[in-house]
Amino acid sequence: MSDQSRRASHEGRHLPPRPAAFPFLDLRAQFAGIKTEVMQAVSRVMESQQFILGPEVEALERELAGFLQVRFAITCASGSDALWLALLATGVGPGDEVITTPFTFVATAGSVARAGAKPVFVDIDPATYNINASLVEAAITKRTRAIIPVHLFGLAADLDPILKLANEYKLAVIEDAAQAIGAQYKGASVGNSGTLGCFSFFPSKNLGAAGDGGLITTNDAGLAERVRLLRVHGGHNKYNAEILGTNSRLDALQAAILRVKLAHLNAWNSARQKKAECYRALFRKHGLDRKIGLPQCPPDRVHVYNQFTIRCPHRDPLREFLKTRGIPSDVYYPIPLHLQAAFAYLGYRAGQFPESERAGREVLSLPNYPELSEDQQSAVVEAIRDFYATIS
Repeated sequence: MSDQSRRASHEGRHLPPRPAAFPFLDLRAQFAGIKTEVMQAVSRVMESQQFILGPEVEALERELAGFLQVRFAITCASGSDALWLALLATGVGPGDEVITTPFTFVATAGSVARAGAKPVFVDIDPATYNINASLVEAAITKRTRAIIPVHLFGLAADLDPILKLANEYKLAVIEDAAQAIGAQYKGASVGNSGTLGCFSFFPSKNLGAAGDGGLITTNDAGLAERVRLLRVHGGHNKYNAEILGTNSRLDALQAAILRVKLAHLNAWNSARQKKAECYRALFRKHGLDRKIGLPQCPPDRVHVYNQFTIRCPHRDPLREFLKTRGIPSDVYYPIPLHLQAAFAYLGYRAGQFPESERAGREVLSLPNYPELSEDQQSAVVEAIRDFYATIS
């Protein structure tokens, strides 16, 4: 590239952002393909006028249990509530400690604090961004009651060593599978191996509601019954509270919509996987696979790519450059939890979890959803190529 071209490209990085050429996630396109089914489901609920729990929720729970190959699936109001209810169901409370990762959404550790317990952080594996299982045992104390591995970006954490430690130390394992419905670990669906699994139906998830919603899974009948009590104020009927619970029920309207979407989930996950492979091919085509860290998937797992997250040098200038091209992107997560003000009381310091901190500086999530076109993917990768050409 000539000096003149280099200067022009560099100056282009300071142009104002263009309107996005296409969305980071196109829920309108998803709805267009299932509109008739969704509106029929909504009409069915409106005709019934039964909005809280009831047949739609019960049917969804049966269908989700079958999809996830788990004995019990209990819906609730959100993915955050799912984590909180799972912790309460296992008896976690004040004075207890729960081990998890700082490289996750705030709800993971926030739910631990909400239960009155102390989050204890362990750094991540830089290859997968999931909790580094080899570091977990050193964090176990006499107060540890549970471990929350997060299946981040749609990829299962390394569960076997965590489950082994949990068995040895008699700890609960609560899988945070908010981003990973349909992902697998050694042939088993996530949410099926731990004590309980927790899922989110936030609209951006692979299986998203028209609002908030969550799910708890377990193979333990006693825990399933306790979760059911906890989500309805702690009683089998509304005037007899057997334990202290809360109001965390999934609306029948959301359940009906999720039942429609669940029938498409395998196809949507397969499409996300194909988009991920297309990205890989495009990065290789432009010689960027030697500069960009692409998502990894160990051979014993199935990745469902809720996010296609790359690791890249000069991440923040790159993101600004992409904006000038109208290319959307996002950062999950720029600030690890141990450095956030809400968790300052835990006393962690910068530098204690270097891989989480490095990931926070380097990760960038690119658009990845079933309706994304190959031309749009090409535009993303070509813009990234052009950025690095200006600084090479």
